[in-house]
Amino acid sequence: MTEPPKTIPESRLTLSALMGPQDANPQGNVHGGIIMKMADEAGALTAMRHARTQVVTVAIDSMTFVEPISVGDLVLCDAELTYAGRTSMEVRVEVRAENPLHGTSRVTNRAYLVYVALDPNGHPTPVPPLLYRTPLEESRAREAQERQNFRKHQQSRERKETE
Repeated sequence: MTEPPKTIPESRLTLSALMGPQDANPQGNVHGGIIMKMADEAGALTAMRHARTQVVTVAIDSMTFVEPISVGDLVLCDAELTYAGRTSMEVRVEVRAENPLHGTSRVTNRAYLVYVALDPNGHPTPVPPLLYRTPLEESRAREAQERQNFRKHQQSRERKETE
């Protein structure tokens, strides 16, 4: 039985953590790997909320580091689906650093992550379609489809190179 389409807000979430000295280098800048881990966790939780099953990360695209994040910043990873295929989903994660003392917030990173839904035996399983309700959601879906087509082209090319 095919599940009915779901909207983007149904699975949207924000994951947050206060950055401490253990997360940073001696200059007080948070390690990129800490941010990547948080983005992956936020993306995976969003995909699980949509699919209501376990997921596995298959790609991390376009992780850009725009500004450093410092010890004492509250990091917020805002995650939402941009695309749902048959078994895969793309999640857009926007990372913000907030200074909780000043109330200022800035976008420091954006990433697009792809997950595949898994059945209890660890095999890919279908996910519900995604229902787009706003022009922004539709625009992001078109961009996500372009990225997905590019990924498939890259995978095909890589397979040919290893043969």
